[in-house]
This record gives sequence, C-alpha cells and structure tokens, in this order.
Amino acid sequence: MTRQLLPIAALLTGAAFLFLAGGVHMRLRPVRGGLEGFLPSQIGLLGTGWAAGFIAGCLTVPLMVQRVGHIRTFGVMAATAAISVLLNLLLIDAFVWIALRALSGFCFAGAMMIMESWLNERSTNRTRGTVFAIYMTINLGASTTGQMLIAAGDPGGLFFFVLAAILFCMALVPTALSTAAAPRPLVSTRIRLGPLYANSPVAVIGCFSIGMANGAFGTMGAVYGQQIGLPVAAIALLIATAVLGGALGQLPLGRFSDHTDRRLVIAATGVAAAAVGTSFFAFDPRDATRVIGMAAIYGVFAYPLYSLCVAHANDFADPERFVEISSGLILVYGFGTMVGPLASAGMMEWVAPRALFAFTAGVHLWIAGYALYRKMKRAPVPTEQRDAYESMPLPRATTPETAALDPRAERDEKAA
Repeated sequence: MTRQLLPIAALLTGAAFLFLAGGVHMRLRPVRGGLEGFLPSQIGLLGTGWAAGFIAGCLTVPLMVQRVGHIRTFGVMAATAAISVLLNLLLIDAFVWIALRALSGFCFAGAMMIMESWLNERSTNRTRGTVFAIYMTINLGASTTGQMLIAAGDPGGLFFFVLAAILFCMALVPTALSTAAAPRPLVSTRIRLGPLYANSPVAVIGCFSIGMANGAFGTMGAVYGQQIGLPVAAIALLIATAVLGGALGQLPLGRFSDHTDRRLVIAATGVAAAAVGTSFFAFDPRDATRVIGMAAIYGVFAYPLYSLCVAHANDFADPERFVEISSGLILVYGFGTMVGPLASAGMMEWVAPRALFAFTAGVHLWIAGYALYRKMKRAPVPTEQRDAYESMPLPRATTPETAALDPRAERDEKAA
C-alpha cells in the first residue's frame, strides 16, 4: 500500500499546505475584522463573500481548466489566493475585504477541485478508499490546525497574513513539480434543483438550512467570542472543539439512522442542536471553559446533520446518481452559507452577541419540523434496501470533485 501511495505523496503534501492556509485565513479575517472595528453585519458579509466565491469557483473553474490546463490553472489559483491575503494588509476596509474574501473563496475552490481531480486520477479501485480517508484526514486536521495557529500570536499584526500567503504558495510547489500526468477534465456541476428536490425534499431543504446554521456559526462564532470577552486562544478552541465534536457525533448518529427512518434521526438531532443553542441564548455563559464545552456539545449535533441529509437523499436515489446528488447538495449547502452569516450578524447587532445561537436554534427547529412533516408524506426506504451510512466531510471544505473521489462514486461509474 505504501508503494501505491508514494506517487501521490506530493499531491497530499500540497493539499496539507492548502488546507493550512485556508484554516489560518478562515479564522483570521473575522477576528481581525473585529479588532479593526468592523460591524457584525460587515463581518457576516465576509462569510457571504467566501461562500459566493466558492460556489462560483466550483461552477467556472472546470471551464478554465479545459482552456489552459490543470497546472497553469492551479498556479493561478494559488498565486491569486496569496495576493488576496496580502492585499488585506494594504487595504483595510470592510467592503474591500468582502471582495477579497470572495476572490479567495473562488481560488480555494478551484485549487481544491484540481487537487482532488489529480488524486482521483491517481487512485485505483483498490486504493481509492485509503486515498479518500487520508485526504479527508488531512482536510480536517490541517484546517483545524490552521485555525488554531492564531492562538499562538497576535492577530492584530502582520504575521498571520504573511503566513497564510506563504502557505498558499507552498501548496503550489509540490503540485507544480509533480510528474503525474494531467488528470481527466474536472467534474462540471449544474444546479438541477427540480430533480434534486423531487428525489428528496428533506435533503434539499435540510442542506440549505444546515448551510445557514453552520455558515452563521463558522463565520460569526469568532465575533461572538470576541464580544463576550474571550481571549484569542479560547476563540480558536471554541470553533475547533465544535468541529471535533461534530466528527465524534458522526458515527453513532449515522449508525443509529441505519436502523430507523433517517428523518426521525434528523428531527431528533435538530431538536438537540436547537436545545444547545437555546441554552447558549438563555444562560449567556461567559466563562471560557463553559463556552468551549457547550460548543463541543453543539457540534456533536449540528455538524452530523449534513451527512444525515445526504444519506437520506442517497437512500432514494439510484446508485449511478451518487456524484450528481452529492455535488448538487454541496452547492445547495453553499447557498445556505451565503445567507446564514449575514442574517445572524443582523440579529447580533440588534439584540446581543448570544443572538447568534437564537438564530441557529430557530434554523435547527425548522429542520426538525420539516423532517417530521415529510415523514407523514412519504414512506421511508426499507432498511434492507439502504446503503450503510457514511460520514461526509464538512461541505465548506469540499467541492463536487470530492464526491467523485469518494469510493461510493465507483458504483456510479459501474452503473454507467
């Protein structure tokens, strides 16, 4: 197995640098924006800009690759992402930062898709599962590490912007020097909401709503931490523990959903996430240990919801539609992340920082209610006819090309 993985070692190294850069940049901008005196609504627009750029990258970068090739396009994406980071230091203005955040989201999506396309091309049916697992581990580990790095210094200085730019450039080096042949064309994604909704209304409404809640917490969680007086290290832990809590909650919730109607599990998980959000709003904790602990519990329920919705959609879909369904739901989730940060930021401005969790609680209750409503309208797929639940990476760091790399996509190719 080691000999089979050696040819993609350079690509995996480049992926690690890319996700480290993305993690540093993701957490740095909201924190630095707060230090610069940006309004919560302006910081919310940073999240909206990222999501808009990311979706645009998923839709348009495949066309760029067809015209100029993988290596040139990857070089442009990495270099432009580094430039966008450094421009933040020269142009400290909220609306300029929003535009630059959209640009970095576009470049990050493009670089990811090219990297994943290369990994997919270099994987065989025998190694695909291992490659996917290693890549997802790098994705989660490097992204979380990058976010935690801001606890090691002063986000009000130059260092972390320069570090993120260097890491984006370092992602280019192993990929540009790789001797691997250029892969097949990238996955081209069209948003076909009609067939997607007809296959599973719960999955479409759920993924959009989960995008709203996760986008709100992912962008505005740092602002919440700042406004209640948490130190930078605690703010970094607040987000990281929620993500790690989500990773821990995936397997037990998913396995339980294999043995019952998944919509019941979606509803129960939504209610649990809403209960934690309501506790944040009602009790307004300020102690760092309590806030971080509650964030971990929040993540246990909030983050697995996306995987549950995707599994529910694939229960009703033909096997050959796995890539179509999964990539379509990634984009639906992305549209939700465009709405969530701005809507929650408005509530935080008008009410209080803790209103962030009133927003997420309302969204999670809506998901639970809609899942129960749909349960009365449609019979579940018998358990013996379903595939076993598989956890999905957070869509904020996945593209339609990730779905093609997933080992379950082999069924798609065989059926076709």
